[in-house]
Amino acid sequence: MYKAIAANKRNTVIIMTVFVAIIGLIGWGFSYYYGNNSIAIIVIVSAMAYAIIQYYAASSIAVSMTGASEIQKSDNPRLYRMVENICITVGIPTPKVYIIDDPAPNAFATGRDPKHAIVGVTTGLLELMDDNELEGVIAHEIGHIQNYDIRVSMITFGLVSAIGILSDIAIRMLFFSNSENRNPFTLIIGVVVLILAPIIAIMIQMAVSRQREYLADSTGAMTTRNPEGLASALDKLSQNTIPMKRQNSASAHLFFSNPLKKSTFSGLFSTHPPLADRSERLRSNQDKF
Repeated sequence: MYKAIAANKRNTVIIMTVFVAIIGLIGWGFSYYYGNNSIAIIVIVSAMAYAIIQYYAASSIAVSMTGASEIQKSDNPRLYRMVENICITVGIPTPKVYIIDDPAPNAFATGRDPKHAIVGVTTGLLELMDDNELEGVIAHEIGHIQNYDIRVSMITFGLVSAIGILSDIAIRMLFFSNSENRNPFTLIIGVVVLILAPIIAIMIQMAVSRQREYLADSTGAMTTRNPEGLASALDKLSQNTIPMKRQNSASAHLFFSNPLKKSTFSGLFSTHPPLADRSERLRSNQDKF
């Protein structure tokens, strides 16, 4: 597991480099179309500034997207004490605890680091899971905090948003520009680049999330020493795949299971590995925890 954590940290640098390259490609599209090389620099600097702002604000934005409400121990002693106990076990500060009023069973973790972390669950998850299963889910989310997955997720969230906004602006500018000397070939190149950029960004987002879900499952199982509890929770979720009421693809990777409505290509473009695969991995490796 520790090798996987180290590999994740190395991969983070690679992933962020690729994101910067995508943003640079969009900037090049602007520069090539308008014949001004300084535009690329402006685009990259602006996107990086936006990503930094998002890094510090993204957790609040993500929470507001879900409609989650912060609770205290007296509001839900069962959930709050479970979060406290797991954090004491792994030696990290207790994060803020949130509940989402939603029948879809799910959970999430977000924040910059263990000192600025948030853990949230839906009312549907609290109702569906017994204590062993809920403990497994919470340990999984705390695992994301331990492994600093939440930091990577926040950076990814900010950069995916930046790429989406830049692509949207660029496409509108290309189509609605009043340039009389617009080269059709240049227009085609620009459109292709700007359409592919957000698709590539989403694919990277998927790779980031899928890799870290498996690791968080293993981390949670090691924390509780009860992989069957988490595996049972995954089994229940596979039978209760209700999409959440508030859905946003940019924040989908923050959740325990895919919160989006299932579609024909949901498996291919999902930010999460299949629930059955995750439970099978836990059971096949339970002697190692």
